[in-house]
Amino acid sequence: MSLIHETDYGTPRSKAEKLVTITVDGRAVTVPEGTSLMRAAMDAGIGVPKLCATDSLEAFGSCRLCVVEVEGMRGTPASCTTLAAEGMKVSTQTDRLKRIRKGVMELYISDHPLDCLTCAANGDCELQTQAGAVGLRDVRYGYEGENHLGQAKDVSNPYFQFDASKCIVCSRCVRACEEVQGTFALTISGRGFDSKVSAGLGSDDFFSSECVSCGACVQACPTATLEEKSVVEIGLPEHSVVTTCAYCGVGCSFKAEMRGEELIRMVPYKDGKANRGHSCVKGRFALGYATHKERILKPMIRDHYLQPWQEVSWDEAIGFAARKLREIQAKYGRGSIGGISSSRCTNEEVYLVQKMVRAGFGNNNIDTCARVCHSPTGYGLSTTYGTSAGTQDFDSVEEADVILVIGANPTDGHPVFASRMKKRLREGARLIVIDPRRIDLVRTPHVEADYHLPLRPGTNVAMLTAIAHVVVTEGLMDEAFVRERCDWAEFQDWATFVSDESRSPEAVESVTGVPTADVRAAARLYATGGNGAIYYGLGVTEHSQGSTSVMAIANLAMATGNVGRRGVGVNPLRGQNNVQGSCDMGSFPHELPGYRHISRDEVRETFESLWGVKLDNEPGLRIPNMFDAAVEGTFKGLYVQGEDILQSDPDTKHVSAGLAALECLIVQDLFLNETANYATVFLPGSTFLEKDGTFTNAERRINRVRRVMSPKNGYADWEVTQLLARALGMDMNYGHPSEIMAEVAATTPSFAGVSYQLLEEKGSVQWPCNEQHPEGTPIMHIGEFMRGKGKFVITEYVATDERTGPRFPLLLTTGRILSQYNVGAQTRRTANILWHEEDLLEIHPHDAEMRGIRERDWVKLDSRAGSTSLRAKITDRVSPGVVYTTFHHPMTQANVITTDFSDWATNCPEYKVTAVQISPSNGPTEWQEDYRELSEDSRHIAPALDAAE
Repeated sequence: MSLIHETDYGTPRSKAEKLVTITVDGRAVTVPEGTSLMRAAMDAGIGVPKLCATDSLEAFGSCRLCVVEVEGMRGTPASCTTLAAEGMKVSTQTDRLKRIRKGVMELYISDHPLDCLTCAANGDCELQTQAGAVGLRDVRYGYEGENHLGQAKDVSNPYFQFDASKCIVCSRCVRACEEVQGTFALTISGRGFDSKVSAGLGSDDFFSSECVSCGACVQACPTATLEEKSVVEIGLPEHSVVTTCAYCGVGCSFKAEMRGEELIRMVPYKDGKANRGHSCVKGRFALGYATHKERILKPMIRDHYLQPWQEVSWDEAIGFAARKLREIQAKYGRGSIGGISSSRCTNEEVYLVQKMVRAGFGNNNIDTCARVCHSPTGYGLSTTYGTSAGTQDFDSVEEADVILVIGANPTDGHPVFASRMKKRLREGARLIVIDPRRIDLVRTPHVEADYHLPLRPGTNVAMLTAIAHVVVTEGLMDEAFVRERCDWAEFQDWATFVSDESRSPEAVESVTGVPTADVRAAARLYATGGNGAIYYGLGVTEHSQGSTSVMAIANLAMATGNVGRRGVGVNPLRGQNNVQGSCDMGSFPHELPGYRHISRDEVRETFESLWGVKLDNEPGLRIPNMFDAAVEGTFKGLYVQGEDILQSDPDTKHVSAGLAALECLIVQDLFLNETANYATVFLPGSTFLEKDGTFTNAERRINRVRRVMSPKNGYADWEVTQLLARALGMDMNYGHPSEIMAEVAATTPSFAGVSYQLLEEKGSVQWPCNEQHPEGTPIMHIGEFMRGKGKFVITEYVATDERTGPRFPLLLTTGRILSQYNVGAQTRRTANILWHEEDLLEIHPHDAEMRGIRERDWVKLDSRAGSTSLRAKITDRVSPGVVYTTFHHPMTQANVITTDFSDWATNCPEYKVTAVQISPSNGPTEWQEDYRELSEDSRHIAPALDAAE
């Protein structure tokens, strides 16, 4: 194996359709109009020396190293900024050019440390290679004059350092921060000789600045000025493997650069179709959890969760788990056990879990974390459009004219896609944000929302219906699209419904709290502004009317004709790396892979003939039903693959009661997470770096996950599940995940064309991928909806039962922060903890003053479900009457507060609306202290001698 080197063409590819032909050093080359001479030369196989140019950034023309000669043109123009024109004759190597380049390079080197042999970038430095390329052999200028060699390093960032003495002021880092990331944290301060890269204000270092540690600047730097600390400490990598990030639903492709079995760094892969060479702080740097000291590598068992753990062999642990499950079924019945699959594991691993439950357990008690996040997306989009997924690829945003973001915070939850969205907004697209909180997108450098509609939590349906009211009553719908593509009779019923005056912006202003004029203006903009794209998140789905909200969004897109082409669509921003895939693979209790209902005889027969067992035709238990049944005493055994349900699911006290009532809880994970407090079997899991497989991201893109190191626990997760299935008597003998995907393709129409061979050839594909779509489907519903005619659904607003009142006058809503991921099990075990050491409660200044609360005070948060305490952050990001917190730290116990209310169709919890009261506090509550004690006690591992006895 060797390092994967991607060609740098110097400037971005031109998207023009017209072609021009030029001659470069006697070679004819045809390129799209608008292509730079530098890139045209590379297309002809001729490299032009460069330092300030790279193909991820727009041409800049500052280094003067890339000069060329053009017949008929005066001087020596920069090849990066000069565009190819028909018939041009270009020379890249003449005596004159050689002298100029050598002189320019000599000036750079004269103010640069000559410590190449000990430099961390030795062998990976463009300044070094370009000095060789131009033939520089000596430097006539000494170091006696003024220079920059004595400048101090900035090592404040935990992941990379900034060595100003090695900076050549090429501006690539500054431009990457602006053009690629869109944060504008870096600048060139000073002029002339005093010019230097600065992070934020003069007093800022990288850590204290607005830098979000995405790594774009490090990636762009041509010298060792910006360098990963891992490279400085360990050395340069010697081979690399392309794989897929295991954090959010964007699904970024990375080159895992290795030295032996040690990960040196993750470098975003330019050919990754989801991220296009960009990254965020989590995927780029937050990998320390894979080797963290708290990671459990040996299987453990115990008879009761109050006992210490005992380390045992894999055979003992698997045998113990299988025996317990069979004993429970013999005592309580076939339906007394179940499983929960992981949205962090691969498609192949998730497929095996649902197969084990259905064919091995003999029931359909299988569910996944999508139950508590995007299950309403599946229900709503399947009902209206005929498929349970988003309509577009991420590239589509580049052609959007109006972007409507509702209930999502892309810059924190999906930062790489957010950077692409911000770039489109800087280019002129218009923006509407519907969110109770003023998210960063509302106002960020060079981006400002045209309309921010800060609605009251829980009123999404009323808001969306009011927008539809404006569209219909003002005649802004696309009637031709609706007549051709949708059920006209259903549309008429819906149009009559939304046109009722009781659903006008004026009528619902008292419900949503948003001024009528803003709602009407936003509706007109979305309907008439060109290509309208809707992006939504958990702020839509995690409500008692989550499914209704998704259908209301689908209605709005159909009514305005914003479906079935580039730049438009309905796009759920899914939270976890494979939450789409876990749903695709049949992890719901009522659906087999491909979203086909378990009650359909012909669907069951497909799997029965392959698996050799009879399948139950009745849907199994959903996750909330499992907890209820456990408390009732009818559900006694649970296998949990890679999910921390105790921290992530609502109404923690009810969840803990359910887990405590189990006779056997099997947890398969990297760490002793909160759920493992009640486990009797712990099976060590593997990281994404230690396995082969596939993830499916939020745009339905199936990406390869490739093993880059051996599993530190001994097995990949799919192998662990297979061991348990065999112990239960199943004939499960896969040799590689590709064999599992072959079975998926053989049984699931939307995956019929998917194979590892195809993924190797294409890099990735988007389902459906089958005979009709052999290379996948980037844009859904072109010409016709998957269900035939689009279905308009009446979306009556029904207020949640979770109401404010004298006892609980405020509304709590929850979300994520950039540096942390989900329950924080991975990111809390990395240096990302430096940016978010604890969960804070955001409270409006008015509400804080009314309660005598100051910044960083401990406050007690009470709801009808429970109480917890955390520190206050006073901010006007939230409106009066609304408070907000994250849930990344287990000791915060945020879900002690959330209630058991859920979506009417899918049981997705109503995380986003909880009536609360806030009062000053002296610190953690009694519940938090008791929980901390239980958590510490439950993690005790008996010494090896005790275990043997």
